[in-house]
Amino acid sequence: MRVIARKTLREYWTANPATEQALKAWFAEARHADWKTSADVKGKYGAASILKEGRVVFNICGNHHRLVVKINYAFQTVLIRFIGTHKEYDQIDAQNS
Repeated sequence: MRVIARKTLREYWTANPATEQALKAWFAEARHADWKTSADVKGKYGAASILKEGRVVFNICGNHHRLVVKINYAFQTVLIRFIGTHKEYDQIDAQNS
């Protein structure tokens, strides 16, 4: 998969150092993944929340942080839409952010 906006992750882990290793691990796994459907994502990340239109919410650092992405399975791209604390996540509309 091609992960778009790694800079967003880097900026987040710079501001929140406790997330660095988890985000780097997620990025490495996503970059090497070959997800064809949301079921493939759930197979690897059972706690991930599958939303409509290719949106997926990943729990980071024991669900203290949330990562929202939009996956285009046909083009093998993952676009980072949001990264924040669980509390910040509760303030957004993950389906449309």
